[in-house]
Amino acid sequence: MAKIAILGAGVSGLALARFLVQGGVSPSNLTIFESGSEPGGLCRSKVIDGFTYDVSGGHILFSKDQEAMDWMKAETGGQGAFDERNRQTKIRFEDRWVHYPFENGIGDLPDEANFDCLTGYVHAWHQRSSDGSTAPDTFGKWVQWRFGDGIAKHFMDPYNEKIWKRDLDFLTSDWVAGRVPDAPIEDVIRAGIGIRTEGYTHQSVFYYPKTRGFQSITDGLAAGMVGSIRLNTPVQEVRQRGESVTVNGEEFDLCVSTLPLTYTPIIFPEMPTDTAKAMTELEYNGIASILVALDRPEHPDLSWIYLPHESQGPANRVTYMSNYATLNAPEGKTSLMAEVTWPGGQQLPGEQLEKDVLAGFVNAGIMKADEVLFTHRSTADHAYVVFDAMYGKRQKVALGWLESVGVTPLGRFGRFEYDNSDMCVIKARELAKSMLTKL
Repeated sequence: MAKIAILGAGVSGLALARFLVQGGVSPSNLTIFESGSEPGGLCRSKVIDGFTYDVSGGHILFSKDQEAMDWMKAETGGQGAFDERNRQTKIRFEDRWVHYPFENGIGDLPDEANFDCLTGYVHAWHQRSSDGSTAPDTFGKWVQWRFGDGIAKHFMDPYNEKIWKRDLDFLTSDWVAGRVPDAPIEDVIRAGIGIRTEGYTHQSVFYYPKTRGFQSITDGLAAGMVGSIRLNTPVQEVRQRGESVTVNGEEFDLCVSTLPLTYTPIIFPEMPTDTAKAMTELEYNGIASILVALDRPEHPDLSWIYLPHESQGPANRVTYMSNYATLNAPEGKTSLMAEVTWPGGQQLPGEQLEKDVLAGFVNAGIMKADEVLFTHRSTADHAYVVFDAMYGKRQKVALGWLESVGVTPLGRFGRFEYDNSDMCVIKARELAKSMLTKL
């Protein structure tokens, strides 16, 4: 049987390994290289003084692919290992709650903002319908084309500037193509005059592990691969040797890499300069997840919220972590988690960040200062793929070269594709099927 190397023990690498084993590959023929002290990658979680939170933003288990979702549950211990939750998501607009998605909630806005958003949406819809225009190439112009001036001004522009930390026309519109459902104009008009409409109904129910956070899923995947995972073992060098590949000098018949493309040139001494340049210039954002432990007995019935205003602090999204699972906080306590992004390669500020986050939460009216017990921060250097004008060309060069030297790229940053955890599992499943036909 072929020897297979998998670089990285995040959800993509672990899922691939499990699918291969379930397809008949012996675990002894698999080696998973992981630089960290535990598996899980971006799906890791932490438990601090009884408060659980995810280290790279709030995760939920949901998928349009029922088979993938059922498989993830089974690997974690089955349905009984999860709490089921109805999605309750809002936008905090000044001193009021706005229904999510924003275009379905404009009736909750102050009158003038409601008027701006409704007339802008109708005008944009009419303009697209009359001139048959196609989506603009840049994200900033796409927002105007799709939602109109009002929604752009009151929500989409300020919110997305918080996430991406770049001019919105630096981004292309490719990343939203097919990802953002188009609200029927009738629904938006109904919303504008106060008739409740619903959007994104496919996400209305989600699941979250009862204990240990989202990491319980990757812990479940790793449990069946203990003998194959080499923790604290960074990949230092990869070379092509005829039909095989060597990893840290050890020979393998097949190699799959989930490592970020931006790091990859360091471990390939034979990589051409132009390929290395394409990889290292791919744009991305990191994330800080800040747990806010609260001396508060219960939260409002909310899952997560969006904070578009600068006065609400640097966080763009807030997860009500203790609402995700009953055991995510000690009895009688609750927790929030702030998400703050920053451009890849830059440094986050020090403790001032936590001070600004807490002040923003107080200004937003979602907590009181005297409720805070403590905060705890985790960071992930790679969290979001940034789609700029050169993204497609750079990604094509990067992936093409890896395939040419016998290394198959996989995963959100292994391929630089905007995949959630369920899609990472789906792509690992499809790759495993392909690999099994060749073994």
